[in-house]
Amino acid sequence: MIRRTGERVTSGRVRILTILLTEQRAITHHEIEERLSGEQRLDRVTLYRVLEWLNKRGFVHRVASDDRVWRFRANFDAHSHQHAHFKCTRCTTVICLDDLKARYDGPLPAGYRSQAVELIVKGLCAECA
Repeated sequence: MIRRTGERVTSGRVRILTILLTEQRAITHHEIEERLSGEQRLDRVTLYRVLEWLNKRGFVHRVASDDRVWRFRANFDAHSHQHAHFKCTRCTTVICLDDLKARYDGPLPAGYRSQAVELIVKGLCAECA
């Protein structure tokens, strides 16, 4: 995926993107760090930089949460980040709701321009319910 864009392919970028592609839910920086064990380990600054790089280039999207922890999920297509998310209020699991589009086409005040819409549905996941 990275090579197709003409960007530099590094082992850190590949490992982190691979982790996110195998996940069924959005995961935190700490959870990614836990999955990078042994020789694969990256320092926190490098991990943050790689996540930011992947996010800016559309490989992943970042999910904001009221617990002030970013969660990351791989994008499987160019516009997959334009959907809602579900957050379990008990275990804090976050999943993508791909069929529920996060859009706002309404008017904004003069001079304002929308860049992103975030929609989070909160409740209990199947395991916590």
